[in-house]
Amino acid sequence: MIATDKRKAIFLLHQEGMSAREIARRLGVDRDTVRQIIQQEGATPHPVRVDKWQIDPELLRRLYTQCEGWIQRVHEKLVEEEGIAVKYSTLTKRLRELGISTPARERCDRVPDVPGAEMQHDTSVYWLRLGEQRVKVIASLMYLRYSKRRYLRFYRWFNRFRMKCFFYEALTYWGYAARRCIIDNTNLARLRGAGPTAIIVPEMERFGQQFAFEFRCHKIGHPNRKESVAYCASYVLSKTKFELASIECAVEWFGPRRRLGVHRDIPFCRSRGPLEAAPADANSPRGWVWSR
Repeated sequence: MIATDKRKAIFLLHQEGMSAREIARRLGVDRDTVRQIIQQEGATPHPVRVDKWQIDPELLRRLYTQCEGWIQRVHEKLVEEEGIAVKYSTLTKRLRELGISTPARERCDRVPDVPGAEMQHDTSVYWLRLGEQRVKVIASLMYLRYSKRRYLRFYRWFNRFRMKCFFYEALTYWGYAARRCIIDNTNLARLRGAGPTAIIVPEMERFGQQFAFEFRCHKIGHPNRKESVAYCASYVLSKTKFELASIECAVEWFGPRRRLGVHRDIPFCRSRGPLEAAPADANSPRGWVWSR
């Protein structure tokens, strides 16, 4: 295929009065190709592929139902009874495109941004070079969906107790909590089941009741339900140069007073009404540690 720049050069030389034979000799292109490019005025053609076989979708649905989903039998009926000598690979592709053999994949739930209705939580594993060693850290991030406020903290290891500590720090720092928290299908908060019907661990369910919110897992295969949470930690790490000797300092540096992004307070003020105020007497998960 002739490059776009070369096609333009051929047409430009033709406009300057050079013959097709001379253009072909100088540029090393066949004369017939030069004449064709001149007729097209140097433009690159964009051929549109037309399927050789136009099969009626209703016919495919009827045969697929008659054959009880046996695509090989559908292919035989098309060739023998309908006289359509279509390739088997073309038939399977057409069945997939029409959503006959494979149901169309559902998109992630479309949930409107309602003030105070939802917050999201997610964790991600990262490898950082702190000092002279490479260590694994876990980023835990809370996200108020309407006001776009984020609370980020890094941990060397993460379990159910640290998850409760993180929620307590984030919600008491904001002073408010949304009525629903979307999480992944993690065993830290999920007892059994999956998706919106999953059963939450009673310990985590009681913890959420202190702040008047409930945990809810997203559907299987819909990780982008928390897409706004996933990219934030990566963005922070890409913009930050770690020159610290230990991860404890990094955790302190990314403490609760670290503001991520440039977000105005107007959306947060608008969502304060529907948000649930964090109780002042909420029991800290670290209380049993401090009392020892």
